[in-house]
Amino acid sequence: MRYLILISTVLILLLITGCSSLWNLGGETRSGVSSSLVDYLYPAGQVPPDLQDTIPYLQLPLRVGIAFVPGQSGRGAISEATKMRLLETVKSEFNDREYIEHIEVIPDTYLRSSRGVNGMQQVARLYGVDVMALVSYDQVAASDDKPASFLYWTIIGSYVIKATSNEVQTFVDTAVFDVSTARLLFRAPGLNKVSDRSTLIASDEVVRKAKESSFSAAMDQMSQNLTLELDLFQKRVQEDPQVARTEWKPGHGGGVFGLWFLLVLTGLSVCRLHPALRAVTWNRGPVHRRLCEPDHRPVH
Repeated sequence: MRYLILISTVLILLLITGCSSLWNLGGETRSGVSSSLVDYLYPAGQVPPDLQDTIPYLQLPLRVGIAFVPGQSGRGAISEATKMRLLETVKSEFNDREYIEHIEVIPDTYLRSSRGVNGMQQVARLYGVDVMALVSYDQVAASDDKPASFLYWTIIGSYVIKATSNEVQTFVDTAVFDVSTARLLFRAPGLNKVSDRSTLIASDEVVRKAKESSFSAAMDQMSQNLTLELDLFQKRVQEDPQVARTEWKPGHGGGVFGLWFLLVLTGLSVCRLHPALRAVTWNRGPVHRRLCEPDHRPVH
């Protein structure tokens, strides 16, 4: 009987030790995926050129390409189908801009074959785009067993006890480049963090779903920031000619706003050339404004 008890005890201890080693009880597991914009544009430690005195020349309306920067060793944080869906969401932020002619969603497989600035420019020429928006990312997932995880030593406990803490943190960044000069025009970041508890058995599935939801939330925040950065860039171009020079392509006049602004300027010029017309007013609903002040008295 004693031998039977001893053998049973040893077997139980071995079983517990085996399960603990198999499930890594009491420890933390971490995994991560990332894509580096710097490593993609300047591989093997290449030094970026000095672009301080380079002024981009943008012909409006622009054709824009959007793509994910390839991940390390071809690994990605999410599936290719999800990437394309998220890029379509980012694409919608450009659609209502009159200075954007077309947005092309580019699979990152095209960027993997040729790295560096020349590679980006080759892909841009292939798709006929003037500006490239490159989305890079960094995602880290961590799972840690809490004190209650000792109940995982029982088969039932590993299915019903939520003693594993799972955390996923995602950072995405969209950098917009002028293709011809490879100069950075502006960038927009996005950050998200997801935390959840799970059982030991469900941990892998919970982490997988958390990775996708965290990535989507980070992309949503980045899209909102992208809208703000687009407005700020438009303002910077108007205020500082060193940021970029812009010119409308033949056959494009800047939309309704550009046409209205041109008519106002023409009206002001006519006022200066013809004193008799200086009292002409411009009506907009119930509001009456003078394009220019009369020299002496209004003309009747």
